Amino acid sequence: MRYISTRGQTPALGFSDAVATGLAQDGGLFLPETLPALSAADLARWEKLGYADLCFEFMRIFATDIPVDELRAIVAKSYTRFSHPEIAPLRRLDARTHVLELFHGPTLAFKDFALQLLGNLYERQCRVRGQSINVLGATSGDTGAAAIHGLLGKPGTRIFILYPDGRVSPLQERQMACTGADNVFALAVDGTFDDAQAALKEVFGDRTFSDRRHLSAVNSINIARVLPQCVYYLYAWFRLPAAERANVEFVVPTGNFGNVCAGWLLQQMGVPIAGFKVATNQNAILHRLFTTGEYRVGDVHPSLAPSMDIQVSSNFERFLYYSLGRDPARVREVMQTFKATGAYRFEKFDRGTFSASRCTDAEIQGIIGRVYRQHGYVVDPHTACGFKELNPDRISVVLATAHPAKFPDAIRAATGVEPTHPALEVLKPLPVVKHRIKATPAAIRAFIDQHAV
Repeated sequence: MRYISTRGQTPALGFSDAVATGLAQDGGLFLPETLPALSAADLARWEKLGYADLCFEFMRIFATDIPVDELRAIVAKSYTRFSHPEIAPLRRLDARTHVLELFHGPTLAFKDFALQLLGNLYERQCRVRGQSINVLGATSGDTGAAAIHGLLGKPGTRIFILYPDGRVSPLQERQMACTGADNVFALAVDGTFDDAQAALKEVFGDRTFSDRRHLSAVNSINIARVLPQCVYYLYAWFRLPAAERANVEFVVPTGNFGNVCAGWLLQQMGVPIAGFKVATNQNAILHRLFTTGEYRVGDVHPSLAPSMDIQVSSNFERFLYYSLGRDPARVREVMQTFKATGAYRFEKFDRGTFSASRCTDAEIQGIIGRVYRQHGYVVDPHTACGFKELNPDRISVVLATAHPAKFPDAIRAATGVEPTHPALEVLKPLPVVKHRIKATPAAIRAFIDQHAV
């Protein structure tokens, strides 16, 4: 299978090259040249598979340049560090509401599902190509820790993670800055996640520097971040009663659109999912888009759900490509207008199967308390956003994106419960090792030049 850029000005690449490149040379995002059609026979054959086997069967469609036995071993290895035997257990709270628990990986967040796999793909890349890589990413909270723990101590790699100083939770910061690993660099920048992400894209756009330093991307701009996330939607869909599957709405807390984009792509491949609800916090660019048809940047306000403190949703460009009839010239036009003005209004925007909700900090606290009282179940602040305005006509599967122990202050205030997890407790006495740099391409390039492998 070949991969093309949403902006249409980069030659098509194979899977491994698309993963290694991350961001396309024309600034676009890679997508499969054609989406496969999953048949009823495919779904019937996969229905009873465990998580790792299902992931292998799905990924072998896309990673066609990796020998099958090697891919099977890579996928199997990627899910050995999850603490629950089902990897992604589906819990029923009541007759119409389920929770898909995506926080049983090594960093207690849904990002582990793709980044454990991506780390092993990078390890293979270093071995097969005989070259080292420098991995660069930006995070609003969970991506950084998951990326770091996917590459922790792997030979031939360095990982540089930008994050907004003071705008991630203390435990999220500790997961990045307390590893003690020589190949990890936690880079605290002034400003917002969007500032860090914009600078990161410029660094990747500098092809001379990017090629010289063998840069690779771990953000969800990388196609290997999105495709593995399709699998947990499929796994959950299989575990619903057959009578509920055609009426299920996945409720997805999201800021960067990558998580919900993965589910939507699975639907486009033929899995009969009724809809998706985009659940945002008070920084609600996606809520505005799906309720008004306008994609407009606003100010970023720190919130109780910091991983969604985002205004520029990178993965929206993948959805845009399909929404504009797979027309790269139109994608370039929209993205250029958005970059120049900070806004784009769609005259005919087909929301399709999407709905959206927005949650303030006060509502988040109230929802955490309500879910705990009604179900005896504790949700983190991001997952809480998903419990606002569930559709009574649908079966709802709310994606639980992080373990509540990562946000103890919010949970304690809402429920009186003190959430803990052994993986986080061991971090509390360790020293924080971070590097403060400016969120500018020049500063990032200089730091990488100094510390690259």
